[in-house]
Amino acid sequence: MTLRTFILSVFALLFLISTPESAEAGLDPNDEYIILSGGPALLYWENYRREAHRHDRWWGNFIRTARIRIEQLQKATDKKVNITWMVYRPGYERRATEDGEPLLSYIESVRDKFGVKLVYFSETEEIFNYVNSGQNRRETKVSGFEYFGHSNKYCFVFDYSNRILGASKTFLHQSDLKKFDRKAFARGAYCKSWGCHSGEAFCQEFRRQTGVKMIGAVGKTDYSESWKQQLPHVSPGGRWTS
Repeated sequence: MTLRTFILSVFALLFLISTPESAEAGLDPNDEYIILSGGPALLYWENYRREAHRHDRWWGNFIRTARIRIEQLQKATDKKVNITWMVYRPGYERRATEDGEPLLSYIESVRDKFGVKLVYFSETEEIFNYVNSGQNRRETKVSGFEYFGHSNKYCFVFDYSNRILGASKTFLHQSDLKKFDRKAFARGAYCKSWGCHSGEAFCQEFRRQTGVKMIGAVGKTDYSESWKQQLPHVSPGGRWTS
């Protein structure tokens, strides 16, 4: 190998390492991009915790970040991306009663502003049903799947601290990932969990069951700057992995 060839090889390797994976690269407008939003905790339950350990002082963490992501995808594709937004409705209904605010109307205003398809769900089985057969998956593959919400290393927890303090009755556990139809996903689909700890077990099982890589966090994710139009970041000491 000549010195010039060696130098070019090093630069090529550095480029590959430094180039972030992109959900927008090569998206087919005939496919479907699914964004999933879990529900917020209730303040009634969270007020039993110490201040530093409370969740969701603001109801909209998982709605605002989904909105940011929708806008990013549309800008990057000149609005040619086909987005379906799935939202855990019961969590927002309960929080709306607590806050005295029409939260579903706020969610639907995001739908109207960006012209996306909004699908409410109440049970986890509805997610499997939609991903597998919400469209004709021979013609319309799932090209992206991103989750904003509470999670732990083994599952997405859609109603965490919404019905029971520190627990969830509606969740997507990694043991149920086999219910996804592998054929529903496009080759190279971009999948990411923006919840805490997903990269410690859930994402690896998602790849085993679907054949599609999922990015997730080792450690906690921080939604505190969503009001600044910032997506969640990994808390100090954590990292993204797949």
